[in-house]
Amino acid sequence: MSGNIATHEAASAGSWVTTGRAARELGLKPSEFDLAVDLGRIRTTPDERGAGRRVDRAELERLRARPGRPEALRESVRTVGATEGALLMGVTKDRFTRLARLGLLAPTRFHLNRHRAVVWLYLAEELRQFTADERNTSLLRDSTSDHLRGQLDTGLDLRARNWRTRRLAILLRRATDPWSRAGALASLLDPTHICEVVKDPYERSHLSRFRPERPSHGAPGSPGAILTETLVTAQDSDEIAWLQAELVGLLAEAREHRPAPRPASASYRPAPAGQVPREPERPRGAFRTLLARWRGRNRGPAARRPAARRPAARRPADR
Repeated sequence: MSGNIATHEAASAGSWVTTGRAARELGLKPSEFDLAVDLGRIRTTPDERGAGRRVDRAELERLRARPGRPEALRESVRTVGATEGALLMGVTKDRFTRLARLGLLAPTRFHLNRHRAVVWLYLAEELRQFTADERNTSLLRDSTSDHLRGQLDTGLDLRARNWRTRRLAILLRRATDPWSRAGALASLLDPTHICEVVKDPYERSHLSRFRPERPSHGAPGSPGAILTETLVTAQDSDEIAWLQAELVGLLAEAREHRPAPRPASASYRPAPAGQVPREPERPRGAFRTLLARWRGRNRGPAARRPAARRPAARRPADR
């Protein structure tokens, strides 16, 4: 009997590999592998202890069977900065930055350089798609219209907001139940804004267990850490209001799925969802479309056009 169990465990262990080994077998750097996972290009599953991720052997075989492997997979997750991105699109760096500030080019990663300036990184694949789309020819070749120039003059910069939108889609893809989906959304909100809609302290405590860890740069309290915290947290009033409204809806689903634990003597009746104002143009449930927007099969940011929005607060000079 013990021999059968050992054989079964050996077969089970041989059916999956760690993410580090999977990256090596696919010829990817760790950062490239992580981005491929975030974008849904590589499927992973939680390990048995829930402390990490692993990759099934069948998934590795699927990826190996694709044409052009591993170069095609590596190229699909290649990221570039503004300078290289401008060269790739055949435009000046200034025009590239304007398009990104208008929200037409969505960053996928960022880091801070030694001067603590934000360096945004973009998927080369999405930039090529944007350039190839004939509907974008005027944006790439003609002078910037007065309407768009007016938005830029007010300080509009949607790069951080677009990055948060992409991150939210990634976190929602990873979520496994209503509480983890609510935690994913709450991770983009400041604790004060969470308290405004999650009045029950036991629910707030339970929700915090499902909030994914935020990206960080530098020691806590350092200028780099403070700047990063600003980038990963919703800043504009309309973005905050939408996230709060969505959080109310997700919490309602989470309560039905499994109420937050509380002492037997404690009781709480949540306030009606209608007490939280909702934006007419952003109906409840709209966050679900974020997943489809950022899947690998989408057309990328080329499908979007800038709309008149409330100007974002000015931030330190980005690159």
